[in-house]
Amino acid sequence: MSKNSSNSTAVPEAKGALDRFKFEVANELGVPLTDGYNGNLTSKQNGSVGGYMVKKMIENQERQMSQGSGMGSNM
Repeated sequence: MSKNSSNSTAVPEAKGALDRFKFEVANELGVPLTDGYNGNLTSKQNGSVGGYMVKKMIENQERQMSQGSGMGSNM
């Protein structure tokens, strides 16, 4: 059976920054995330990290857009 995962980084150069961000968010939430295997964590713990990451990224983008520094305004 082959592995068909769509879980990949859209911009490979951003992988390191996303990993650092993930650990920062996990620390803020008190989730004991480690580098490597995290099968000891619950789905709720892992989901809270991913969900909060998305929330923070959306808030940051909204803040940038409201200040006129969104993606389209740099051109």
